[in-house]
Amino acid sequence: MFGLEALDLARIQFAFTVSFHILFPAITIGLASYLAVLEGLWLKTRDDTYRDLYHFWSKIFAVNFGMGVVSGLVMSYQFGTNWSRFSDFAGAVTGPLLTYEVLTAFFLEAGFLGVMLFGWNKVGRKLHFFSTVMVAIGTLISTFWILSSNSWMQTPQGFEIVDGRVIPVDWMAVIFNPSFPYRLAHMAVAAFVATAFFVGSSAAWHLLRGRDNPAIRRMLSMAMWMALIVAPVQAVIGDFHGLNTLKHQPAKIAAIEGHWENVGNEPTPLILFGWPDMKAEKTKYAVEIPYLGSLILTHSLDKQVPALKEFPPEDRPNSTIVFWSFRVMVGLGMLMIFTGLWSVWLRKRGTLYTSRPFLYLTLWMGPSGLIAILAGWFTTEIGRQPWVVYGLMRTADASSAHSFVQMSITLALFVVVYFSLFGVGLGYMMRLVRKGPVTNEGAETSHGGPGQKRTPARPLSAADDDHDADHGTRLNKGN
Repeated sequence: MFGLEALDLARIQFAFTVSFHILFPAITIGLASYLAVLEGLWLKTRDDTYRDLYHFWSKIFAVNFGMGVVSGLVMSYQFGTNWSRFSDFAGAVTGPLLTYEVLTAFFLEAGFLGVMLFGWNKVGRKLHFFSTVMVAIGTLISTFWILSSNSWMQTPQGFEIVDGRVIPVDWMAVIFNPSFPYRLAHMAVAAFVATAFFVGSSAAWHLLRGRDNPAIRRMLSMAMWMALIVAPVQAVIGDFHGLNTLKHQPAKIAAIEGHWENVGNEPTPLILFGWPDMKAEKTKYAVEIPYLGSLILTHSLDKQVPALKEFPPEDRPNSTIVFWSFRVMVGLGMLMIFTGLWSVWLRKRGTLYTSRPFLYLTLWMGPSGLIAILAGWFTTEIGRQPWVVYGLMRTADASSAHSFVQMSITLALFVVVYFSLFGVGLGYMMRLVRKGPVTNEGAETSHGGPGQKRTPARPLSAADDDHDADHGTRLNKGN
């Protein structure tokens, strides 16, 4: 069917499941740190706006965390079912790294998550804040180990091959492989950027519908400050990451650039747009800027970038895909930087919360961080092909011996189950976002907090609270 083989379906199935999964950890990483900041600011200032935002986003965090755990379990099983030869070859490296993630990060998160979500009225303020911080740290530790494992597949080192299997001989070299620091920073910052625009988009949605209160304004303000700071930092990290990739995976860079051959000693142009044709071995309809490719990738005006024709056809990544996935990521990144700069200009004019063109842009930028993350992962994973472990094991040699029919059935089942299950979860999460934070503005209640009476957050409850809903309605009418 469509010229696909069982191997192609196995790759599509893994790409499909990991694409669903990566969205949840990305938001979990960002929201966990955001919650820690909110609670810390509330403890420092006693401004109830921070407390109300904490309770609101903790519900969304809990739903997102749950879906991330469920979708992540599937990934580990696929290594044994669809990629058993890879597990047999490299399991001595990837297995322990993923085990370390469970022992350090997952247990840390699980240990403090219950206190964070349900202990608001049951433990002291300091202990509750400590639990929130531990959950945030746990998400970052999880990122550390997952990126270490994946980066080793990109730039393997610290091993020997004995009897056809990878045997680690230097764990420090395995963990801190050449691409790991850049990829860890790139992914962690991407999670913060994605969360900033998710939060900012939520605030813009409410402001556009006339719900203007301190909590909503604080959401937008914090999100835009984060975007302003972190989006340019991400661009700098991306530049360093690109230089590292050029050194260790030059074929990937050539495919990303759609660059087929060098002409004499001429510097490499940057192809802005075009259509890389793998069969014709050329980029059609190319729009080029002379010298810029060399300047960006080598930081000089005379050095050349490796070209795809310098590599055997069987060792070339699919330039058609990674050329465009990379440009989607970069294009969205530039829009993020622009949004952050626009927010500063509006903030100085005093119209940050009332400029409808800006609010509409922020609203539509809500999923931009997640789309950019997916585009980035497509670029790095497809760009690694045809290797599953770069330079050591080809993807074709890593898959299990399943038939086309078996892979077709399982892929179809995954599509149906994922869209059904996670569609409901995403729908509920967006329902919480549309409800917005419930504030106690003007109400005669206690200031709340751990150890004091206050309606606790109920992140796993799908039913709206009548009191909260009525209170939110009164606020809307008052604004």
